[in-house]
Amino acid sequence: MSVIKIDKNNFQSEVMNSEKPVLVDFWAPWCGPCRMVAPVVEEIAGERSDIKVCKVNVDEQPELAGQFGIMSIPTLMVIKNGKIVRQAMGARPKSAILAML
Repeated sequence: MSVIKIDKNNFQSEVMNSEKPVLVDFWAPWCGPCRMVAPVVEEIAGERSDIKVCKVNVDEQPELAGQFGIMSIPTLMVIKNGKIVRQAMGARPKSAILAML
């Protein structure tokens, strides 16, 4: 599965109403650590069909960033059944991201 780009229009259906756990990456194109995490997030999306992987560009979606109190990027969240079950800020190795799932 590929990474799903999230905006305020598809957030509810893709993330909150998802039957699978969702890994959400809050990022911005100018953020160095975000660019380091991006290929890892893409790789996980390709390897794991049991989860959904989504990205939220905080510059384009300030409402969503505000709704989740995003103060630092990258911020990775795992959302299950519409609830945040895990959250981590900053660049993480693949093993640490997989451990969140």
